[in-house]
Amino acid sequence: MMRARVAYAGALHEATPAEAVGGEPRIRLADGRVLDEREVTWLPPFEVGTVIALGLNYADHAKELAFKSQDEPLVFLKGPGTLLGHRGVTRRPGEVKFMHYECELAVIIGRRARRVPRAAAFEHVAGYCIANDYAVRDYLENWYRPNLRAKNRDGATVLGPWFVDAAEVGNPADLNLRTFVNGRQTQHGNTRDLIFDLPFLIEYLSSFMTLDCGDVILTGTPEGVINVQPGDEVVCEIDGLGRLVNTIVADSYGPPRDIRP
Repeated sequence: MMRARVAYAGALHEATPAEAVGGEPRIRLADGRVLDEREVTWLPPFEVGTVIALGLNYADHAKELAFKSQDEPLVFLKGPGTLLGHRGVTRRPGEVKFMHYECELAVIIGRRARRVPRAAAFEHVAGYCIANDYAVRDYLENWYRPNLRAKNRDGATVLGPWFVDAAEVGNPADLNLRTFVNGRQTQHGNTRDLIFDLPFLIEYLSSFMTLDCGDVILTGTPEGVINVQPGDEVVCEIDGLGRLVNTIVADSYGPPRDIRP
C-alpha cells in the first residue's frame, strides 16, 4: 500500500493515490475527498524518528568525487528541522558555488532492532520511500565528518511522496534511481551498486545503537550530481516508490514554513 501524510483545511490527513485527471496527479484523503496533489501541503509520509544518513555509499559517486572507498560506512545524523515533504521548496544560500541534490532510497524501520544479524535484517523494515538529501559542497570540510552547514540545513532533506510497505517493493537491492532537473535526466543508478547494502547497514548500525520504529536510513546516492540554482525543479524517482518533486529557491524566499505537527 502507498500512503502519504498531508495537511489540508487546517488538519492532518492520511492520503492514497487517486486516478489522475488530464495528466494531473490526484490523491484521496481518508475521508474520501479527492484532491489535486497541489491543493495540499505534503509532509514526510511517516512519523520520522532518528534520521541516519550514509555518505558516499555508491562506488561510482565516490569515484566521481575522487574519494577512496572506506572500510566502514560513513554515517551521520540529521535533525528534524531538515525534513521537508513532496512539492516543498529548498533554499540555496546566496553565497555558495555548488549545491547539489542526492536521490536516495530511504529505509524505514518498523520493528525495534538491537544487535540484529544480517539474515534477519529485513524483518525490521516497515517500508521505503524516496529521499532527496541536498548538500552544499562549499561547506564540506571533511568527507569523514561532514560539516553541519553542508548536510544538516533546514528544509534540505525531502522525504516522500509515499510510504510504500516493504512487502510491495519486491527486491530493494535492484531498484533504479533517477533524477531530473527541469525535465532533463541528470542522474541514474541502481541499488545493487550500494557499497554497504541494506542488511549490512541494519546489522552494523544495530550493533551499537538501537533502531526504533520510524527511524530512517538514507542509503546514499549514485553518481550524476550537478549544481542546482533558484528556480530549478528537481524530480527524484525510484522504481515502485513514485516521483518526489522539489523546487530550489533563493535564501531570501520569505520565512520558512514550519508544518510539523
